[in-house]
Amino acid sequence: MSIDNPSRTEIGQILKKAKRIAVVGLSDNPDRTSYMVSEAMQKAGYEIIPVNPNITEALGEKAVSTIEEIEGHIDIVNVFRRSQFLPELAEQFTKVDADIFWTQLGVIDEDIFHSLKNKGYTVIMDRCIKVEHALTK
Repeated sequence: MSIDNPSRTEIGQILKKAKRIAVVGLSDNPDRTSYMVSEAMQKAGYEIIPVNPNITEALGEKAVSTIEEIEGHIDIVNVFRRSQFLPELAEQFTKVDADIFWTQLGVIDEDIFHSLKNKGYTVIMDRCIKVEHALTK
């Protein structure tokens, strides 16, 4: 098995349509990659929802502990957690109103990728959302 992400053109279309991004593992530390990437996406016009039980807010937005606490539709769930947490996060993802399950560079689980795709979800793994946004503007 392998990961067959959508094409760059398809990723560009996803990013043009998306408005709300729930960022799982978003840190409130400006030196962390999750913060820098999310800040760039926020500045590009996306609504960022911090998902981290260890912080109260990030980027001026109130944090929630899990994606299940988010009210309303989520366009992208962007994961900044280690791969070992993907089974639990994928299970939560299937319980919320969200379109895209996206994991950052180095966060990969082929079984989760195929399980979510087989359920009809769009899955993007091992890609930086900030880089993809810059490449598909």
